[in-house]
Amino acid sequence: MKRVLLAWSSGKDSAWTLQRLRGMPDVEVVGLFTTLNAGTGRVAVHAVRDTLLEQQARAIGLPLHRIALPYPCPNAVYEAALERFFSAQAAGVTHVAFGDLFLDDIRRYRERQFASLGIEPLFPLWGLPTRALAEEMVADGLRAWITCVDPRQAPREWAGRLFDGDFVARVPPNIDPCGERGEFHTFAFAGPMFAEPIAARVGEISERNGFVYADVLSSTEW
Repeated sequence: MKRVLLAWSSGKDSAWTLQRLRGMPDVEVVGLFTTLNAGTGRVAVHAVRDTLLEQQARAIGLPLHRIALPYPCPNAVYEAALERFFSAQAAGVTHVAFGDLFLDDIRRYRERQFASLGIEPLFPLWGLPTRALAEEMVADGLRAWITCVDPRQAPREWAGRLFDGDFVARVPPNIDPCGERGEFHTFAFAGPMFAEPIAARVGEISERNGFVYADVLSSTEW
């Protein structure tokens, strides 16, 4: 039995990775781990609030481990933080799972990173056609808010949009429908991996550091 920690970004790909892992008879998912911006308390890149992360973990029924990182974060600092976490807090974990889809350099980096720790990375979604994958996600009930858009790669108006069947159908051919090249990032709030949907809505839309962000609010912050 593989004892797996899942890299949890709060987004649709990590949520769907969990769904796939739970369907594997030789896998036991024992927890989630997330990297947070130490200054803001938000998920790195996705900019999702910690309160929403906590609600996701409760709806999933797994413990959530947070790894605080400075911003900006040099690669050596990131690697050292993960090594400390897995050395000190991940006893009994044999594998770590990621929602990566097709970027070879990212996969090779993760494989090198965990080889020295004796932990094998898993990539349950690897190589799947991303349009078909996005269609499968939404057909099975996954819903997410788009929290971050790179306006150099995708329309800035997508920030705050709902990732659903209508959105996936309208993604043009020049943009990956899962945003794997960083076109957009999401916060998953409903789907078969959650015991119940997470009450969340989009608040302020803002632009900083060249990206457009939608601030998703939990029901306690409305």
